[in-house]
Amino acid sequence: MDHEAKQATKAKRTSVWNVKISGVALWMYLIMLVVLAVVTYMHKLPGGILGITLLLVLLGHLFYFIGERIPIINTYLGGGSVFTIFAAAAMATFGVIPADVVSNTSSFISGAGFLDFYIAALIVGSILGMNRTLLLRAAVRFIPVALISMIFAFFAVGLVGTLIGYGFGHSVMFVSLPMMAGGIGAGVVPLSSIYGHALGQSSASMISQLIPASALGNVFAIIGAALLAKFGKDTKADGHGVLMEIDPKYTKPRAINLDITQMGVGLMLALTFFMAGTIFNAIFPKIHTYAFIIILVIICKAFNLLPEYYEDSAVMFNQLVVSNLTHAVLAGIGIAMLNLGLLAKALTWQFVVLVLTSIIVITVASAIFGKLFGLYPLESSITAGLINNSMGGTGNVAVLSASKRMNLIAFAQMGNRLGGAIILVIAGILIQFLH
Repeated sequence: MDHEAKQATKAKRTSVWNVKISGVALWMYLIMLVVLAVVTYMHKLPGGILGITLLLVLLGHLFYFIGERIPIINTYLGGGSVFTIFAAAAMATFGVIPADVVSNTSSFISGAGFLDFYIAALIVGSILGMNRTLLLRAAVRFIPVALISMIFAFFAVGLVGTLIGYGFGHSVMFVSLPMMAGGIGAGVVPLSSIYGHALGQSSASMISQLIPASALGNVFAIIGAALLAKFGKDTKADGHGVLMEIDPKYTKPRAINLDITQMGVGLMLALTFFMAGTIFNAIFPKIHTYAFIIILVIICKAFNLLPEYYEDSAVMFNQLVVSNLTHAVLAGIGIAMLNLGLLAKALTWQFVVLVLTSIIVITVASAIFGKLFGLYPLESSITAGLINNSMGGTGNVAVLSASKRMNLIAFAQMGNRLGGAIILVIAGILIQFLH
């Protein structure tokens, strides 16, 4: 009996060591983590692509692996995606990750263009990988649904704010609009400048009042997307990652044989589209670069301007980036963009009620209007609803990752950027009258 027990214990230990995290055996992963920890606490971690990429990839894959296996979190609270963001944020907030590394990570995510690189690959690959008939038919339905849902959320937050003593003006200007402005860089930052100029205050004093709504809204949007995907699975509302019902021949993906050379071609193509978007953004600075990328890629797809070889190359590069860098991006969001201390200070019950009001109303409205416009309610509520309460590009990735619908990134960015641009215009007008 003792012999059998020893054999069972030995087998269990062997099985543990055979566990793989994103293709890496546990023992090898631990070695990598030890090396990372040593170089980090020696303050020798390179601040650019070399050091921060390793930090984000190792932490991202590890936290996602853990989050997918923790009961309740993996079923009701967004699983690996949400856990990765919050675990990384906690490490930054409580000083487990040194301040200099947090600062370098923030610079790498935004300033060094890591996020732009990731999103360019997603947008170009996802649009070029779609059937053009599906893309065009879905787009003309999707945009009205997104805008109508945002209007409903705006007035709902104002009404509830009035009822609980927050006031209509304050509720919509400091909760609703920051949540729908399209993130931090493209939304909250210019919004703070608009408010500061109108109210005679500094942008810095405004931004601290706007970020909590964007951050908490993003958290609830991620959890909401995960719950919708779980409880809506295999129902009539579920489009299984497709935005609208259409002849199956339009939704069946083209068979692609992975090719290393074509992945390189896809990289060049994605970055070229990004540079083209940058050129147009320089000419029309009010419109975000991502919006121009979407427009240019849709034009190429709609008029069949690119041969299949280049479309397939973009799809391959998209698959490479999504498979290997999504968890790293989630970790980066947590470290660089989610300040748990700032979020905790804003958590009054009135504030939480208003954020939840926006999340619930925009989800329900986008599902109802999505169905009326011929879209699957589940996909519509995520891409035309919850996405527009997330933190822009990073939030889109987190929401779609939690709901396992990364292929809808093009629609997510479409609604996010168009809606965010409109919000900035509206905010500039309303701040004169509502505050």
